[in-house]
Amino acid sequence: MTTEPSKAPPLYPKTHLLAASGIAALLSLALLVFPSSDVEAKKTTLSLELESPAEQLTQDQDAADAAQATNESVASPFAQIENSAEETQETAQSAPAPTPVAEEKKAPNHREVIVSKGDTLSTLFEKVGLPAAAVHEVLASDKQAKQFSQLKHGQKLEFELNPQGQLTNLHSKISDVETITLTKNDKGYVFNRVTAKPTVRTAYVHGVINSSLSQSAARAGLSHSLTMDMASVFGYDVDFAQDIRQGDEFDVIYEQKVVNGKAVGNGPILSARFTNRGKTYTAVRYTNKQGNSSYYTADGNSMRKAFIRTPVDFARISSKFSMGRKHPILNKIRAHKGVDYAAPRGTPIKAAGDGKVLLAGRRGGYGNTVIIQHGNTYRTLYGHMQGFAKGVKTGGTVKQGQVIGYIGTTGLSTGPHLHYEFQVNGVHVDPLGQKLPMADPIAKSERARFLAQSQPLMARMDQEKATMLASSKR
Repeated sequence: MTTEPSKAPPLYPKTHLLAASGIAALLSLALLVFPSSDVEAKKTTLSLELESPAEQLTQDQDAADAAQATNESVASPFAQIENSAEETQETAQSAPAPTPVAEEKKAPNHREVIVSKGDTLSTLFEKVGLPAAAVHEVLASDKQAKQFSQLKHGQKLEFELNPQGQLTNLHSKISDVETITLTKNDKGYVFNRVTAKPTVRTAYVHGVINSSLSQSAARAGLSHSLTMDMASVFGYDVDFAQDIRQGDEFDVIYEQKVVNGKAVGNGPILSARFTNRGKTYTAVRYTNKQGNSSYYTADGNSMRKAFIRTPVDFARISSKFSMGRKHPILNKIRAHKGVDYAAPRGTPIKAAGDGKVLLAGRRGGYGNTVIIQHGNTYRTLYGHMQGFAKGVKTGGTVKQGQVIGYIGTTGLSTGPHLHYEFQVNGVHVDPLGQKLPMADPIAKSERARFLAQSQPLMARMDQEKATMLASSKR
């Protein structure tokens, strides 16, 4: 007979089991609704770390900045206690911000056009939707309004239109310091020019010559006009046609004109130092009590001599003074009682000193010639000129450095050059070797005033150069 396994009797009545299940469900619900004391304590501790709303904002922003820098999502360290609104704000801060679109801040009726090649005022008006009649009205409104038609490539014109599309204002900047404007009123257009007054500051440059003076000066930041001024200042002592050597150097302090932080022009050289062949020359600009300006050495002697060393700037000496030179055209030995300076045709020629013009005209093989008498002792001659400068005529007077003519090839000449002669008491001497007489020094009555101006300039040149050399060695 088969025996069946017996079934185990239940440990608890069915009603008891149902009651126990209900109690368990209630306890689970209670745990969800009422957190334990440990969890509550953690929340309280984190809340105390937030010292102030400002600090929270700073820390949250730091987290957002870090997220943008790493392109990774950075959770706020306080995410456990932030409500849904704060979480939304945190997410917005953490996400990379979209690139903003540049907004045009100009008024809706503002138009700007840039002058291109071939543009006229009419074509520019047409570009902004103004009729040809508007151009005529503008130009006829004021005599000075015609300046708007003198266009330069790259110039910007700004138009203001009313809601009906009519021109109410036209504005343009014509230089770094000047702007012009036309403004419409009941009677037509009113022209106005505004010229900004530059402030003046001093600037310093240092240069070393490793090619030509002009190239080295430009590389150092000195303008062409200031380079010419520097050559003029030192032209009594340095022959820029033949004396310049590689390694020569210069320091210049000059006035600079500035508008809105931008250099718009230069004033005079205030002080300069030029080292040529190891010898240093120093110049300081001084304006005396009568208002006359000139350059002097640091101790008050005049830089100005009775004669300038070279009557042509940056020319090349093609033939020197010689009593036994073979003439290039006549092909025979003939004394060359002067110095020839080769330069491009039309190069200006300057008077070597103050004097009376004995001749401004043709003279045999010299071609167009100027002869100047300087007092009773000295006389200079300038030959082969292309032509004479305006106002230079026989019997007139000239000042030192004044342009008297231009390089040419008139007379017996094989190419454009100046033939320059120098006589002392009627005897030809070598202009390159002649010792030049000095001009008057600073007056004793103004010496103290001069030194008060010159000494700070000398000190600044020394300081600027020392600073520059120190920085270059770093």
